Amino acid sequence: MSESITASDQTPTDLDDHSPDPIWAPRRATAIVLLICGAIGLLAAVTLTIERFKLLEDPSYRPSCSLNPVLSCGSVMVTRQAQFFGFPNPLIGIGAFSVVLVIGVLVLARVDLPVWFWGGLTAGLAAGMVFVVYLIVESLYRINALCPYCMAVWTVTPILLVIAAQTTARLGSIPTLWRVVDKAWFALIAYYIIVVALIGERFWYYWSTLL
Repeated sequence: MSESITASDQTPTDLDDHSPDPIWAPRRATAIVLLICGAIGLLAAVTLTIERFKLLEDPSYRPSCSLNPVLSCGSVMVTRQAQFFGFPNPLIGIGAFSVVLVIGVLVLARVDLPVWFWGGLTAGLAAGMVFVVYLIVESLYRINALCPYCMAVWTVTPILLVIAAQTTARLGSIPTLWRVVDKAWFALIAYYIIVVALIGERFWYYWSTLL
C-alpha cells in the first residue's frame, strides 16, 4: 500500500526556497508589520489633515511640524503638490492606511484573504509608491522644504508594498513575481540610502550650519 505525502509532511529541504508555496499563508509577523506601518501612516495623515484645517482657519498658524527652514510642513501644505487631486493629499492617506490597518487585523485573526485581494493591495501600493517618488522629487527640487509627517509616509509605503507583493506572489504561485520580490528588501535598503543621500546633498547648506 502506497502512502500519500501531504504538504505538511514535507521538510524545508523538500521545498524550493525560491518558488512560491501554494499552501503558504500570511504569518503573524506580516500582520504586525501591516499594523505598525498602517498606524504610522494613518497617524501622519490624520495629523497633517488637522494641521491643514488649522492653517485654513488661521493663515498665521504655525504647524507643529514646521521646525526650521528645511523641516517645514507649513511651506509644503500651501503648494499645489500638496493637493494634487484638488483636495489635501492626506485625505488619501487616511483612507489608504485605514484599509492597511483593517487588513492587518484580518491577517492577525487568521482570516484567509483571496489572492486577488492581495493583488489589488499591491497595485494600490505600487501606485502610492509612484506618488511618493513624485512628492520626494517635488519636495527636494521645487518646494525646497520637507514635511516630517510626509517623510513618515515615504518610509512606510515601500515596506507595505514589498509585504503585499511578496504575499501576492506566494499565495498566487507567481514564479516571475516571486523572483522579483524575493530580492526586494535589497531594493528597499537602496531606496532609503538614496533618499537620505539626496536629502543630505540638497539641504547640505543648512545641515552644515548645525555641525
